[in-house]
Amino acid sequence: MTDSTATETRRRPRVGPVRVRDASKPAPRQLVRFAFYRVMPEWRRLDPALKARHREELAAVLSAHTARLLLRTYTLVGTRGDVDFMIWAVSEEAERLQALFADLNRTGLAGYLSCSHSYTSMTKRSTYVDVDHPNTGSGRDRLVLAPGSRRFLFVYPFVKSRAWWALPAEERQRMMEEHIRIGHQFPSVKINTTYSFGLDDQEFVVAFETDSAADFLDCVQVLRDTEASSYTARDVPSFTCIRTEVLEMLESLG
Repeated sequence: MTDSTATETRRRPRVGPVRVRDASKPAPRQLVRFAFYRVMPEWRRLDPALKARHREELAAVLSAHTARLLLRTYTLVGTRGDVDFMIWAVSEEAERLQALFADLNRTGLAGYLSCSHSYTSMTKRSTYVDVDHPNTGSGRDRLVLAPGSRRFLFVYPFVKSRAWWALPAEERQRMMEEHIRIGHQFPSVKINTTYSFGLDDQEFVVAFETDSAADFLDCVQVLRDTEASSYTARDVPSFTCIRTEVLEMLESLG
């Protein structure tokens, strides 16, 4: 299990001096939203031509925003009864997230959508992780998410108990080191941890990327035996998302 990292360097055309970020300034942190939508049954009874226009309109909105923020789309058709698709949107600017979902609300399909679950979070450096994992580069800077294109994304919010936060920092560190060590036994599972303190109802939102649902299931089961897991107050609902391109996601709606 690996943490997302921000160590990738972007190459720029040699048209002038290369600007290097001032290391004395903090790296920008990202706002993250996981928005889960369900299509109302009434939409599926509409004329096929109208539904096609609705799909095309929403696809155009998502396409227009891909240059402004990080955007991934997933289908949950066949994996969960109360959700049909999910939009994972990431930006350093809250206004760009707001603009995306405002434009989505103006589409014809939006009149037939219900946002059944929504989670807002932010990236930050982990308090507990200070080691690198073989499946990533440096594990020290996790301010920028770098989602891949793995087949599955497993998402859930969670909250630690008050007893956890009352423990001495050394005790929490010890338990988390065990938790992390066991997680590293599953290198095919990549974890993206984001934080919601004061931003939303949960404390964390975790998103696990993998090509193997079986590996993720086994990883979670083993982690249930760790001491740190006994201090989890809530870690539901849990979502099994399948990576799709926008048009494929919309076609799955019916």
